[in-house]
Amino acid sequence: MPVIEYKCPNCGGGMEFDSGTGMLSCPSCGRKDDIGQIPDPLKQQVFTEDEVKEYHCESCGAVIVTEPETSATSCSFCGSAVVLSERLTGKLAPAQVIPFAISKEEAMTAFKKWCRKGRLTPKGFMTADRVQGITGVYVPFWLYDLHNDIDVHGHGTKVRSYTRGDYRITETEHYEIYRKIRLDYARLPVDASQKMNDELMDKLEPFPYDRLKPFKTPYLAGYIAEKYSYTDEELTPRAKEKTAPYVESYIASTVSGYTTVNLSDKQVHTQVKRSDYVLLPVWMVYYDYNRKPYIFAMNGQTGKIVGNPPISKGKVAAWFAGISGITFLSLKLVAWMMGGGWL
Repeated sequence: MPVIEYKCPNCGGGMEFDSGTGMLSCPSCGRKDDIGQIPDPLKQQVFTEDEVKEYHCESCGAVIVTEPETSATSCSFCGSAVVLSERLTGKLAPAQVIPFAISKEEAMTAFKKWCRKGRLTPKGFMTADRVQGITGVYVPFWLYDLHNDIDVHGHGTKVRSYTRGDYRITETEHYEIYRKIRLDYARLPVDASQKMNDELMDKLEPFPYDRLKPFKTPYLAGYIAEKYSYTDEELTPRAKEKTAPYVESYIASTVSGYTTVNLSDKQVHTQVKRSDYVLLPVWMVYYDYNRKPYIFAMNGQTGKIVGNPPISKGKVAAWFAGISGITFLSLKLVAWMMGGGWL
């Protein structure tokens, strides 16, 4: 079938993934099933790209309309959690998934607490009562294993000065530098959704990759899921770009101890050893303040929150005034201690 729903064998209600227990749970009667023991229907069915033209809710028969990237959602009429199976098979099938560990209620509580910590945000914003929506989304990522071959040529100097008799002597030693480096990066994440803000997704890292599980559709029940917008080949340049600061830092660590270093030639050859398509859990919070929308994101496993809240000009001015006042008093105290007194 093109639409997968999980019905409770006890009461017939729609079952959803419970982030607290890690099981498929029925909100109506409380039944809980071990996902590991549930056969995944995607392993028995194969769909071609043009086989299914329309999606229908198995519970109420309503037509389900989604954006092309959506692979799991809820029926707008009866609320049933559904998985659009043709968007999760073949090349679109994720290899692994990190399930949600934080519930919607826990995410909302954490967000309100995070808002109250904003020292430079407007007072009205910190009440966090303008949340327009909070959505649990499985965001598509490519996890890359990269191998880097690096060749570095350069010139370094070591300078030392000492006194001999009446003379101050400075000695400069010159060195030709060559480094041949092998660097491997495992599970480098790059988000593959066109709709997601890359900066926000980067700041959510790291995800606990030791909690990756083989993909099964029950994990998606009750959440929104997106399929990738970009292939691993298309995102390889961005993966290389993300490793660049680490490569530079490692190279710098290998040429420490010199007074000066001038690297004249640096060749970095990066090879993709492996790329896996995975789904990672993210709570998206949509907030309205002074008629302007703000978007925040929370790591669905670690609880880390990122975003750019509004800044209060009054609080910023007061903060700078406070810093200036402290600096002024400090200078006066130093002057008094040195005998200068107060003006």
